[in-house]
Amino acid sequence: MKSMANAILNLKERNIMQIRTAKIRLLILTGIGIFLTGCSISDWYNGYYAERSAIKEGQKNRDNYYDSESPQMQELRKHNDKYCSDLASKPENRVARDGYPNGVVNQAMFIRCMENRGTPTYESYASMQKKKHDEERRAKGKRVM
Repeated sequence: MKSMANAILNLKERNIMQIRTAKIRLLILTGIGIFLTGCSISDWYNGYYAERSAIKEGQKNRDNYYDSESPQMQELRKHNDKYCSDLASKPENRVARDGYPNGVVNQAMFIRCMENRGTPTYESYASMQKKKHDEERRAKGKRVM
């Protein structure tokens, strides 16, 4: 009988220990769950991180584009930038926008001026490359959206 009573006490102690570890695990998992719902990993990764890395990549590509130009081209770009900026910011060329009584600089005119003078901006260069790529795909018979 004594051995049976000892066996029952041992089982109860084991059950109590198992319940304690289960409670601790449940508490830890609940804490992690509450933390993750507050700042979701997927929201952070898909939103903040992805946007930040895309911005960094775009800036790196832009810097590479401008740094790869010859010194003569860079000098011409400075001259054209000044001329086109002055042209696009003249009062008669400004674009009317709500909240800006004097209008804003005509960005489209600036970009066209830079292209016409032989120094396209990185943005217009990337756009031209995309158009060229789309035309090549169309010529191969592929569907382009």
